[in-house]
Amino acid sequence: MNLLQAIIIAIVEGLTEFLPVSSTGHMIIAQKMLGVAGHSEFVKAFTVNIQFGAILSVVVLYWKRFFQTWDFYWKLLIAFLPAAAVGFLLSASIDRLFENVFVVALMLVAGGVLMLFVDTWFNRPEANQIVDGKRALKIGCFQCVAMIPGVSRSMATIVGGMTTGLTREHAAEFSFFLAVPTMAAASGYKLLKLVSDPALVSAISDNLMTLLVGNVVAFLVALAAIRGFIGFLNRYGFKAFGYYRIVVGIALLILMGAGVDLKIF
Repeated sequence: MNLLQAIIIAIVEGLTEFLPVSSTGHMIIAQKMLGVAGHSEFVKAFTVNIQFGAILSVVVLYWKRFFQTWDFYWKLLIAFLPAAAVGFLLSASIDRLFENVFVVALMLVAGGVLMLFVDTWFNRPEANQIVDGKRALKIGCFQCVAMIPGVSRSMATIVGGMTTGLTREHAAEFSFFLAVPTMAAASGYKLLKLVSDPALVSAISDNLMTLLVGNVVAFLVALAAIRGFIGFLNRYGFKAFGYYRIVVGIALLILMGAGVDLKIF
């Protein structure tokens, strides 16, 4: 993976991590189109590592609200635990799906269809917009579905929040907050497993500049994406994202069915 490919993948991560379109799915697609070997241990380490840049964007953008009371962190812990348990128990099975573009395409279409109706089904906000333990647990259970590549962690948690009576904005913000412990734990765990390989440690040390550039790009792009997403979501809802997912998913299925090589360079 060269520096240009790394920058493109980092842009994809920053743009899609907090949008309901599946960042993992888009990074898998980007890697395939760029001809990057997704099975390479260094590439896996890179795609995990640049998520820290995206995480930092949430902390920076919401730093006054993120550093709150212990009750706030307790609710984040409650919401985090379901995905942590499922991820630990099914880690090997989940990893096997990460290179499967067909699964990504299928989930993009299925999630897109769902998003066409989200505003009709779940946009019934209650007067109380405080996330309590019960709401946090339900959102955390929805997050478990996002372990399937192509589903979108953002979509699952925002929809989960809306089913509890949160507005789109409040559900999206809690989704951003929940991304910090979830992504930090998942990325840290995978990174620890990867760096146990001495050859990979050497590859990482030889490509520190690539990792640094990737994190900086993901951080800056994610900052812009978060700011724009909240305003867009409040004005237009989820339909545009639903149509986008359907178009991308169907296009991928058609290309794969036709035996087209997805690599562009």
